[in-house]
Amino acid sequence: MRDFSARLATAEEIANWDKHVLANPGGGNVLQSASFAEVKSHHGWNPVYLAFTGPDYVTYTLAIEKKVPVLGSLWYLIKGPDVAAPEDVPLVVNALTRFIKETRRKVFAIKVEPDIVDSEEVQALFTGAGFIKTFNLQPNDSTALLDTTPDEEQLLKNLSSRGRNAVRRAIREGADVRRVEPTEENMRTMYRLMAHIEDRSAARLRSYEYYHRFWSNFVAAGQGRFYFAFEDGEPTVGAFVIAYGNKGTYKDGGSKPRRSQYGDSHLVQWTAITELKKECGIVQYDFCGTPPSNQLKDKSHPHHGLGLFKTSFSKTVTDFVGCYDFVVDPVRYRIWNTIGERVARQIYWRRHQQPFY
Repeated sequence: MRDFSARLATAEEIANWDKHVLANPGGGNVLQSASFAEVKSHHGWNPVYLAFTGPDYVTYTLAIEKKVPVLGSLWYLIKGPDVAAPEDVPLVVNALTRFIKETRRKVFAIKVEPDIVDSEEVQALFTGAGFIKTFNLQPNDSTALLDTTPDEEQLLKNLSSRGRNAVRRAIREGADVRRVEPTEENMRTMYRLMAHIEDRSAARLRSYEYYHRFWSNFVAAGQGRFYFAFEDGEPTVGAFVIAYGNKGTYKDGGSKPRRSQYGDSHLVQWTAITELKKECGIVQYDFCGTPPSNQLKDKSHPHHGLGLFKTSFSKTVTDFVGCYDFVVDPVRYRIWNTIGERVARQIYWRRHQQPFY
């Protein structure tokens, strides 16, 4: 019978956290990284570094812990656990539940969010194992993924005609797109460009301090970089992208409205993709968020426009299973689920003007 055991990672494992996460069955996720754990430690979450040992492999998983007055703690395995098969998720969570109880930790629920493609079979597996479907938290629970393994000529041909024509026209017309240094000035410019997107969508920006720490951490780790498009010497499109292992991610983006250069935002992405492919060896690029595949054509969806842009590179949308809760303490979870979470999110927003998660 397959089974897993759970433990805290050792000091040596934490010191080399990214190496261990990138060796996981799915190749790791940027939101499981050491850089991201450090960011969340400054914004109300306590990183907990976990190792799960099964019969065939060890998987390393970051849990971020939110302490809730009276109720105890919620553990959120953000974009985890990273397992070899969907059937291993319940086994990992059962091992973690045993560990929590044996070490007498006051955890009332575990939130999981594995990068497993959604299907009726996986939904049945999870609900049959006692998981409770809850609302999704990360923008790339539905996303556009681009296979970057073909050579550059074939890669361009693989884009939709709209995306391919936009890239070619921007190149032909001499659009000014460059990788820029991660200076304070460029970070503030990036944040201003992101604010323009907020004006045109339902998105809410976190604080500049949050993004500054996020960007700085990934740049310092050699994983993050900025790309800008310019018109008359002024930045008009910005993107922050990450290479984590062999995966690229379009993490943050922004642009000024009413620009004159056609295809500049497409060329920013194309430049980032091709440079990450050459210099970092990425085999996949995550555009980090679209409407779900069954809502892609819904013009009322708040991310309809972004979905059209991102699927001009990758023609299909991948839906992951998203968030599920596993109950450790039924009484405390019931309180959390009926009123506690709603109140906690409202209080946190009023105090910090930041999202709870």
